[in-house]
Amino acid sequence: MKHLRKHLSFANVVACVALFVALGSGAYAATAMLPKKSVKTRHLAQGIVTTTKMRNGAVTAAKIRNGAVTASKIGAGAVGSTQLADGGVRSADLGGGVVTTGKLKDGGVTSDKLAANAVTNPKLAADSVATGKLQDGAVNAAKLNAGLLAQLVKDVSYVTATSPTDSVSPKSITASCPTGKVAIGGGSKVVFDTAIDVAVTGSEPTAADSAGKRTGWVASAKEIDGDDLGNWAVEAYAVCAAL
Repeated sequence: MKHLRKHLSFANVVACVALFVALGSGAYAATAMLPKKSVKTRHLAQGIVTTTKMRNGAVTAAKIRNGAVTASKIGAGAVGSTQLADGGVRSADLGGGVVTTGKLKDGGVTSDKLAANAVTNPKLAADSVATGKLQDGAVNAAKLNAGLLAQLVKDVSYVTATSPTDSVSPKSITASCPTGKVAIGGGSKVVFDTAIDVAVTGSEPTAADSAGKRTGWVASAKEIDGDDLGNWAVEAYAVCAAL
């Protein structure tokens, strides 16, 4: 205290008091001049608010005006699939050629992402639809060309007819197809009993009916030398199918 008293004078005391008043009034003036929320956008100089002056999460979606974030303001890879909400990117938001093949991940385009009738014939590469890509039963009669369908063999059956076994010569017999079927092939043979010299003389489909269809197969045979050489029969068989 004795050491302090040596330096006390009226001038020193007045100077210290003046300094304290000045500092106190300055702080008061600073707070009094800037009340809360008094700093507006117009008070900020260009570029004064930098990234380091913003706290984490300070800039929310509600604080960004429409159109403020353009493509040039987004860093490469900044927006990934996890940052996009379901349905966030619509077709109308994409320019022509924006989504290219290289931007689609493997398996990115699934069947539920394709619009109805989106995959048309012109969009299919040659040989792209292979047998392994067709589900069982996918190709039915309704999906076949009418001309091709008419050539397909369906519901095949075989019919045989045999003439009486006796010595009558010549003989002929017809193997008729079931109703609704036509003969797509056939044949004939001689069935020997006691005769030995008999030959087939005809093997052909029946004449066309009123609808132009041949519905059976005709077989014919006769004895070669002399008459009454023994008993025999001729047999006709037809391959029938629905067309």
